[in-house]
Amino acid sequence: MASVKLITAEDIRRLRKMAGLTQKDLSKKARVSQSLIARIENNTVDPRLSTVKRIVEAIVTAQGEKTAKDVMHGPVITVNITDTVRRVIELMKKHGISQIPVLKEGKVVGSVQESILVDRIVRSGNPERFFSTPIYDIMGEKFESVDSTTNIMDILNLLSSGEPAILVLNQDKIVGIITKIDVLSSIIRLET
Repeated sequence: MASVKLITAEDIRRLRKMAGLTQKDLSKKARVSQSLIARIENNTVDPRLSTVKRIVEAIVTAQGEKTAKDVMHGPVITVNITDTVRRVIELMKKHGISQIPVLKEGKVVGSVQESILVDRIVRSGNPERFFSTPIYDIMGEKFESVDSTTNIMDILNLLSSGEPAILVLNQDKIVGIITKIDVLSSIIRLET
């Protein structure tokens, strides 16, 4: 039997906030009382499925046109497969970033994250030689990519499934990058 992932009270609260809705706003849109929204979010009531469905539909509708282009940032710092680990670390430090897409002839072929660098330097046994290694030799999988019209909910699902970053592409060209902090910052801006 297939497992079914149910929406939780925390999911409803998170989605409501991401859509920039107060409990009062959501109650009006979903045609339920504000106190019911509060009790659902506090997990003190077990609502009917039809009520949860109305609430989720109201949130999705309110989310509206928010897409990747609304939360991405650019230009994206990239490296070439022939760049050395030293160069990658210098770029990370200079730009205050923790991951970088790796390109070969302008196409994304991999990625580098701080965690990969730390793991590999420990395993190398020779840090000086490690720093001169081409990034191609240690890079990880390329980041998931979306186009600029991808719905923010789809991006949130990718990030919550463990993706460290999402690339935004336009005809195979990188136009932006979205990290978890970009989505969180967007949510904060909506609430203020």
